[in-house]
Amino acid sequence: MRARAAAMFPAPVPRSDWSSRVVLLLLLLLCGSLQAAQAAKPKGPGQTHLNSIRIDGDISLGGLFPVHARGHDGKPCGELKKEKGIHRLEAMLFAIDRINNDHNLLPNITLGARILDTCSRDTHALEQSLTFVQALIEKDGTDVKCVGGGAPIITKPERVVGVIGASSSSVSIMVANILRLFRIPQVSYASTAPELSDNTRYDFFSRVVPPDTYQAQAMVDIVKAMRWNYVSTVASEGNYGESGVDAFIQKSREDGGVCISQSVKIPREPKQGEFDKVIRRLRENPNARVVILFANEDDIKRLLQAAKKANQTGHFIWVGSDSWGSKISPVVHQEEMAEGAVTILPKRQSIRGFDRYFISRTLENNRRNIWFAEFWENNFSCKLSRHAVKKGSGLRKCTNQERIGKDSNYEQEGKVQFVIDAVYAMAHALHNMQRELCPGKVGLCAKMDPINGTHLLKHIRRLNFAGIAGNPVLFNENGDAPGRYEIYQYQIQNQTAEYKIIGHWTDQLHLNASTMQWPGGGRHIPSSICSLSCQAGERKKIVKGMPCCWHCERCDGYQYQADTYTCKMCRFDLRPDVNHTACVPIPIVKLEWSSPWAVFPVLIAVLGIMATVFVVGTFVRYNDTPIVKASGRELSYVLLTGIFLCYATTFLMISTPDVGICSLRRIFLGLGMSISYAALLTKTNRIYRIFEQGSMSVSAPRLISPASQLAITFTLASVQLLAVCIWFGVDPSKAIIDYEDQRTSNPAMARGVLKCDISDLSLICLLGYSMLLMVTCTIYAIKTRGVPETFNEAKPIGFTMYTTCIIWLAFIPIFFGTSQSTEKMYIQTTTLTISVSLSASVSLGLLYMPKVYVVLFHPEQNVPKRTRSLKAVVTAAAMSNKFNPKAGLRPNGEAKTELCDSLETQTASPEI
Repeated sequence: MRARAAAMFPAPVPRSDWSSRVVLLLLLLLCGSLQAAQAAKPKGPGQTHLNSIRIDGDISLGGLFPVHARGHDGKPCGELKKEKGIHRLEAMLFAIDRINNDHNLLPNITLGARILDTCSRDTHALEQSLTFVQALIEKDGTDVKCVGGGAPIITKPERVVGVIGASSSSVSIMVANILRLFRIPQVSYASTAPELSDNTRYDFFSRVVPPDTYQAQAMVDIVKAMRWNYVSTVASEGNYGESGVDAFIQKSREDGGVCISQSVKIPREPKQGEFDKVIRRLRENPNARVVILFANEDDIKRLLQAAKKANQTGHFIWVGSDSWGSKISPVVHQEEMAEGAVTILPKRQSIRGFDRYFISRTLENNRRNIWFAEFWENNFSCKLSRHAVKKGSGLRKCTNQERIGKDSNYEQEGKVQFVIDAVYAMAHALHNMQRELCPGKVGLCAKMDPINGTHLLKHIRRLNFAGIAGNPVLFNENGDAPGRYEIYQYQIQNQTAEYKIIGHWTDQLHLNASTMQWPGGGRHIPSSICSLSCQAGERKKIVKGMPCCWHCERCDGYQYQADTYTCKMCRFDLRPDVNHTACVPIPIVKLEWSSPWAVFPVLIAVLGIMATVFVVGTFVRYNDTPIVKASGRELSYVLLTGIFLCYATTFLMISTPDVGICSLRRIFLGLGMSISYAALLTKTNRIYRIFEQGSMSVSAPRLISPASQLAITFTLASVQLLAVCIWFGVDPSKAIIDYEDQRTSNPAMARGVLKCDISDLSLICLLGYSMLLMVTCTIYAIKTRGVPETFNEAKPIGFTMYTTCIIWLAFIPIFFGTSQSTEKMYIQTTTLTISVSLSASVSLGLLYMPKVYVVLFHPEQNVPKRTRSLKAVVTAAAMSNKFNPKAGLRPNGEAKTELCDSLETQTASPEI
């Protein structure tokens, strides 16, 4: 049995991966051959077979056409397909007639045909296509016996040298797997699945239409040209639909810019409600209005019906593959739902010769087409048999006088040109093969009996001839035709629906967008995008796995939009502009003279300086009067100089910072206070020593002369100057712009502060020595609080120091408590200048204004007192303490008063 089975195949292609499939095919073929062997007598030439057309000839070509739709409820075949089935089938017959009548092509050779109906189903097509390989199977009739005992007569089926078809890619794939085993070349007129380009698996398959890889690229180009980036896909289950969608997705990923919202697959045998479910899925993302369709004609029609049922008219924008093309049947009675659909079809032309041929077909002259009678009834809505006409059905009996195109609408089906080109490709290859194998001979020769399929395939792949429409017909190494497409749009104008050519694609897209019209007659291109474009200053945050979908995030704070996907921080001295698209310099601010924060301190300083100058002038004018002398003229002038410098510091603090101003701030901010408090400390220390000395001995304390007092004062003040000089050496003064001081959360409010490089800590150190002098002076003021009232300056100095301490105690929390405020520069500068000015004002008011008042308004009090010698006064004080210790405790003790007055007068006026 194994030997017999092996002999039945003419050396199949040795491939291990097909071994299991070959065994299955052997069983099918054996069953088919046994059924064929049971035929009682041969069928005559031109006689039809069930579901097939047979035309005798010297060489027979096979044909596969979807004459009927896919059947339902267990039936293999459904309703008749007028255009996709009959038109294409007649195109093959038309081409065979032309070739047989052409004396230059295959001279003296007649082409025959065996045409089968695939019923739009791959499994049914597989069963039918077994007919093509029957002639290659060695028939064994030993088991066949005739009733009369004679030898059985077994009809040898015609040998099919090549097959035209199929239409559906899934059918072509199924059939190609058989034909390649028997080396039968196959040329398809409509199968476009990319899978068929695999020359290692489908090496005997060729096609005159471009593969879906080109079509998918064209569709991606259309989507991108319309600026759509979010689409859904719908595919019919099978090689054509699934491979087409896969190719589209792959091309969209390679090109970028297009994302898939939903990928829906329609089952081969869709259940009731399946298309409603598909529409519901497509509606899940309303932004994805564009639907890419790689579906068969039946599925497209039912999908449009489901969309109409769901009241989605005008919502979806369909982009259909060549299976939709410019066909009428999918859009019948649902024109509004299909309005605006963009479809693609391999570039073709209407073949006028075929139009004349097909219009002339009648029941009498077209008996070779066994399905033509069924087409006639369907096309003219009549019945050939009177008994088939039922009352009330609306049908009439056919008169046979009907004419195509006159009594019915007619429009040439889109793939007619390619069917004719496929037949001519096979004829040209046979012609070239005959010329090579049979040189100088007309007709077939022995070398072409049988025809070698591999040799024929080589001639098919070498072809390059002008097709029926004038376009070149050629194949690449994979058997694919070049990509040439026309772009259609289904439009409704003046209540008339039609497909209108809006562009073409040949390696690149050429689209006339001005001729496009969308649902409702609009000219504006509808949108189908996942996310709207981000506004200026917003970055795209891509949704994971969906590069066309994003969330827009604002570049907030001090960030600016560096690029589409990135926000970056501006440099420290920059801030984002209003749109956060770039960085601009942060405005520089300083304390202006016109600012309210400066006006009040300046007013106090001006008044203080005027008052200081007035006091100095008064003292100079009345320099030799007793009150001025008793005040200690030398230290008074030093103290007034310090007060003046304190007031003058205000102007340095408000002036525009630069190297000079910053240097002067370092010097005079602490120097004025240091001079003032050094002078006051010297005075209080002198008073304390005189008071203490008087309680212990009658001798005068040391270093109480004016020269000594000045020396002490300048020594104390020089410490401040020395510290500042060291500071200059370690860190030279400079002006800086502080961008952190007013770096608010709102960049629009950010400012750079022009200031001197004096930090808060440096400022405390700068004023620290002055405050040390102030505290020390306050201690001495407390110690001398019991000095008699007649002592000229003890109590005013005490009040001055108490008030000054209160001022600076208030200054510290205000100054440091505002360190985080956006108004820090203004508050701290104003607080500091006012505190310094108030300290100076307190000293000026309490120490000198009473003296000036007496000098100017009560000159009668500005007279010298009765004095004794210093020795007498000191002796009297010592004796008073010795004999009456409590006398020294009297607040107005005469001895102490006289002692102090005498000391004061004598030290102030040596001539007394």
